[in-house]
Amino acid sequence: MTRKIHIFDTTLRDGEQSPGASMNTQEKLVVTRQLLRLGVDVIEAGFPISSPGDFKSVQQIAAEVGDRAVVCGLTRAVEKDIDVCADALKNAARPRIHTGIGVSPEHLKYKFRGMTLEEAIERGVHAVKHARRYVEDVEFYAEDAGRAPFEDLARMIEAVIAAGATVVNIPDTTGYNMPWEFGERIKYLCDHVRGIEDVTISVHCHNDLGCATALALEGVRNGASQVECTINGLGERAGNTAMEEIVMALKMHERNLDVHTDINCSEFLQASRLVSSITGFTVQPNKAIVGANAFAHSSGIHQDGVIKERSTYEIIDPSMVGAAGSSIVLTARSGHAALRHRLEQLGYDLSNTERFEKIHKAFLELADRKKEVMDEDLHSLMGEAERDESALYTLKSTQISCGQPLTPTATVTLIDPYGNERTACAFGTGPIDALCKAIDKIVQTDCELSEFSVQSVTRGIDALGEVTVRITARDGRVYSGRGSECDITVSSAKAYVNALNRMIQHQD
Repeated sequence: MTRKIHIFDTTLRDGEQSPGASMNTQEKLVVTRQLLRLGVDVIEAGFPISSPGDFKSVQQIAAEVGDRAVVCGLTRAVEKDIDVCADALKNAARPRIHTGIGVSPEHLKYKFRGMTLEEAIERGVHAVKHARRYVEDVEFYAEDAGRAPFEDLARMIEAVIAAGATVVNIPDTTGYNMPWEFGERIKYLCDHVRGIEDVTISVHCHNDLGCATALALEGVRNGASQVECTINGLGERAGNTAMEEIVMALKMHERNLDVHTDINCSEFLQASRLVSSITGFTVQPNKAIVGANAFAHSSGIHQDGVIKERSTYEIIDPSMVGAAGSSIVLTARSGHAALRHRLEQLGYDLSNTERFEKIHKAFLELADRKKEVMDEDLHSLMGEAERDESALYTLKSTQISCGQPLTPTATVTLIDPYGNERTACAFGTGPIDALCKAIDKIVQTDCELSEFSVQSVTRGIDALGEVTVRITARDGRVYSGRGSECDITVSSAKAYVNALNRMIQHQD
C-alpha cells in the first residue's frame, strides 16, 4: 500500500492574500464546491479574526463541506485569535485550528522585536494547548522554518508535538531554500524529533525562486505526508506550490516515490478556469498542466511526433486533467433546465428562483449575440450577476465618441446606492481614460488606476471581452475589478465600477 499524501488547499486563505485577488463569501463557496469535486483533504477556509467577512466565510464553508473534508482556520499564537477561530468552526464536522509563530532568527529579531527562541516556543506550546481545548485536530506552523537553524526548528517542533499538535507545518515562508536543502531539513526533523512519527508532517512552500513545486516534492520524498498548495499557484508575492503541478508530479512518479493522492485530476482545468475567472488573475499560456499551451504543439517536428504517437512529446494525456471534452456548448435555444444543470455542475448555487430568472435573461441576451455560449462565458456571466447583486454603484449606460481627429469623450450613467440615476461626461486621452474620468466625477473617490488588462474569454470575433483592472487606494491597498461584455468599452466601465465598489465597501 503506497503512502497517501494529503492535499491541503489554501486558495481561500493564502491564495486570496495576493493583492487584488480577494473573494467575497459567495465566490469562496463556489470555489469550495470545486475543491470538493477535486477531492482535497483539507480546505483552509480563511483567517477568521482578520475580518467579519472572513469569519462568515469560514462558517459557511464549514456548513457547505460537512464531513467531506477537514475545514481549517488560521490563527496567530494569540488566545483571542484561537477563540474566534473556534467559534467560526464550532459547527464544522471536521474542524482544524491552524496556529503558530515564527522560528527564524530574522522573524524573532525583527517581527517579534527581539523575542528569544525559548519565548517563542513557550508561546507556541501555549497556543497549541489552548486550541486543543476546542478541537482535537491542531496544526502548528513554524513560520519561516526555511531559514531557521535545524536544531532550533527541531526544539520547537518537539515541544508543540508534546503539547498536542497533530500536524506540524514546516513552511519555507520566503521561498529561500534550495530543494535539496529543504529535503534535508525535513529528514533532520524525522531523525531527531521525538514523537514526530505520530503526527503529520506538512510542507508549505513559496515560489520566490521558482522552486515551490520542487521544494514540496523534496519535502514528500523525505517524509512529509501533507502538501499545502493553491489552484494556479496563487499566493503571497510569487505564489505557493500549485496544486495541479505537485499532484501531477506525484502521479507521474508515484512508483518511484511510493505515494499517491486521492485527487480527481480531471477537474484541474475546470478549477483553474474558475479561480482565474473569480480572481481576475490570468493563467499564463505556458503554465504547466493548465496553461492554454500546455498541450499545444507548433513545431513541425513536435507535430509529426505527436501525430504518430502522443507520448513522444506529451507525458500527460490531456484528458487526465480535463483538457479535452470538458466544455458544454449552450445556445439561445437551450432551455432553463440545460442552463441550470450546467451552472450547478460548475458549482453555482441556483436555489433562489428570482436570481436564476435574472441570470437566464442575461444568458439569453448573451446567446443572441453569440452563436455558442461556453463554460468560460458562463463563469463571466455569473461573475457579472454576483457583482451586480453586491454593487453600490451600477452601470446603466455608456456612450463613447472617439477617433482621429476627435477628442475622446465619454458619457456615463450610474445608479447610485440610493437608486438615483447620475450622469457625467468627461474628455480623456483615450476612450478608457475618458470613461474612468466620467465615473470618477460621479463616485468621487481618491484612487489610482494601477493596472488594466483585457482578454478574450473564448475564441471568435463575437467573444466576450473580459477586462480586469486594479486600483490603488490612498492607503496603498489594491482592489481588483472585473467586467465582461462583447463591447470592451462597456467591460472596462463595469470593471472600474466594480473595483470602486470593492474599495468603498472595504473602507466602510
